Order: sequence, then C-alpha cells, then structure tokens
Amino acid sequence: MVSTESILAFAAVSLLVIVIPGPSVLFVIGRALAHGRRAALATVLGNLVGSYVLVIAVAWGLGALVESSAAVFTGVKLAGAAYLVHLGVQAFRHRKEMRAADMGAPVGERRGDLRTIVDGVFVGVTNPKGLVFFAAVLPQFVDHSAGRVPFQMMVLGLVPVAIGLITDTLWGLGASAARSWFARSPRRLSMIGGAGGFAMIGLGVTVAATGRAD
Repeated sequence: MVSTESILAFAAVSLLVIVIPGPSVLFVIGRALAHGRRAALATVLGNLVGSYVLVIAVAWGLGALVESSAAVFTGVKLAGAAYLVHLGVQAFRHRKEMRAADMGAPVGERRGDLRTIVDGVFVGVTNPKGLVFFAAVLPQFVDHSAGRVPFQMMVLGLVPVAIGLITDTLWGLGASAARSWFARSPRRLSMIGGAGGFAMIGLGVTVAATGRAD
C-alpha cells in the first residue's frame, strides 16, 4: 500500500512540475483560443487520460523502454510534434469559420467532443515532459519492500492527474474567457482562432526541437 508520506511528497513534486506550463497546458490554451471552452475542457480530459496511459506504461515497464531508447523516444516525440502542427494548421485554415460554429451552423472541419478528447489523449501520450517525469521521477516514490510496485505507481499516478485536472481546467477557462471577448467581432474572432492555430504549430515545432536531458 502507498504511504501517506509518499503521496504527499509526490504531490509536492508534481505540483512544482505542473505549474510550469508544458506542452499539455499550451495545447489546452491553443484549443481554447481556436475552438472555445467546450473544446478546451474536452482537451483537458483527453490530456489527462493520455497522461495516465503514460503512468500505466511506466508501471508495467514500457515507459522505461521508451526512456532508455533514444530512437524510440525521438519517434514518440516527433509523432506528437507532427500531430500538434497538423491540428494547428487545421485551426488556422478554418479560422474564418469560427463565427459560424459559435452560431451553431455546421462547419466542415468542426470536431465533435469525442474526436477532441482523442486528440488530447494522443498529445498527452506523446508529451515528452510527461514521459520523462513519470519514467524518471515516479519510481523514486515507490516502496519496493511493500511489494505490488505497479499498483503503487498507478495509485501515485492519480496525484498529478488530479492536480492537472484543476490547473489545466483553469488555464482552459481563462483562455476561453479571453476568446469570448474576441467573439463579439467576427474579425477579432478570426484573429484569435488563427492565433490559437499558430500557438499549436509553434508548440509542435518546439516539442520537435526539444532534446533529451541526457
């Protein structure tokens, strides 16, 4: 069983890491600016699911494989970066259609909630920051003498997920609130939609250019 001391210590470390905006936070902000509050909240949910998939991977040894192999790590990173760029390009291309979407009219590339959640899952799973954190930090808070190590990791992994749910939601709500002001003008809304697209493209490029700590 995971001790209270381990949970609190890991929560403190997780909070320090999470408060520094990384790919997941910037992705949520980009989706909020490009598509609004509903998309931002669906993205938060997807990101958290993707993050917990990383926890499960680390708990059962797959995370260590990815972290120890530079080639595999780079492949995962570049896949996530390419997908971010793709989503950013789509958001920029359809920035002029944002007003119609807000009014309830059908828009060719408008994504449903499930598709938005899946996007978030993919970005969460391929997030280099999350992969390194769970692979390098999470095992340090496990009591090996207590046994059931994978179970301990999966319990501890719920801590950053809970913290991320709060912080990422606040980021998404804040960005979507700013977008609401721009929504009063079709021109301004088009601009903010394009800005969200550019933010995701820039994030993808940044993720691709980020190297391993070693």
